[in-house]
Amino acid sequence: MDLRSFLDSAGCRYAWSRHGEAFTARSLAQREHVPAHHVIKPVLINVDGEFVLCALPATHRIDLNILQMELGAEETRLANEQELQSLCSDCEPGAQPPIGWLFGLPTFMDESLFDDGQVTFQAGNHREAVTMSFMDYYRLAKPAVGHFGHECPRGTKAHEAGMRI
Repeated sequence: MDLRSFLDSAGCRYAWSRHGEAFTARSLAQREHVPAHHVIKPVLINVDGEFVLCALPATHRIDLNILQMELGAEETRLANEQELQSLCSDCEPGAQPPIGWLFGLPTFMDESLFDDGQVTFQAGNHREAVTMSFMDYYRLAKPAVGHFGHECPRGTKAHEAGMRI
């Protein structure tokens, strides 16, 4: 099922927008004129040979050591581009929506995303986005929740390395 059909069948309210190409979560925030902490960045992680789609704010990076401890895993690593493309083949690389079960994957969300407001995320390509209430996102994604992200101040090397979707 494609994202738009999924959202429509779930009966949630959302806005679908088009914008200039945005290849990072922070650039998506700029294109959509929303705060970066309201943009959900999906990151595909290999956990002991199984994949998990992690969701965190554009302003954060995953701490793989903490994620590994929280999941009780032996090994965690970022998925490579080939793995990402094979699991999310209907999406442009790095533009998958942060709803893992659309791809047959569990979603693990950083608790820093909890908010009473709106969230925005890529709609499967680098030119379209979805904005909806956080509570609708949470209801649809059905994520497990942890605390595996940490904020990266703009202008730091960690920020620059971690801002790609």
